[in-house]
Amino acid sequence: MMSDVTMSDLPFTQSINGKNYYLDVFITDLCCPFAVLSNNTKLIIMNRLILQQRTKQFHIDVIKFCEDFPRNAAGFEIAKQLIRSAGSVGANYRATVRAKSTADFINKVAIVLEEADESHYWLEITRDSDLKKGTEADRLVNEAFELTAIFAATNKTVKLNNGK
Repeated sequence: MMSDVTMSDLPFTQSINGKNYYLDVFITDLCCPFAVLSNNTKLIIMNRLILQQRTKQFHIDVIKFCEDFPRNAAGFEIAKQLIRSAGSVGANYRATVRAKSTADFINKVAIVLEEADESHYWLEITRDSDLKKGTEADRLVNEAFELTAIFAATNKTVKLNNGK
């Protein structure tokens, strides 16, 4: 379904401690992923298996993150939404392997993209509303941002490669 190497020219930016970072994404079947941060550009190269492991770990990390949310209506609702959307990222990405056609693959990746973006939203709400703060909240917000960028790039590339 996917070409050996895909790249997006979409301008994804993330501000971390007042500094803007630009994210370019490559997804490849190579066995050696790596990341380089230079000139405010983060380059991510990874294979399908590593991305499956990364999305699964994201879900696990979100579950652990939500364990000590406040025991009130906001805490329960946000934890429920966040755990659901984070789980959907990993489960739906895993399902892309079983896509029956390119159109089915595009649809599955679009679902993963929506869920990654929703996870990013709920993590920002959690942090910005002071429901839960700290380095783990910041790390998860950044991870959700990167996953959203990865799947947006994948979605764009597969559509361009298939004339959609």
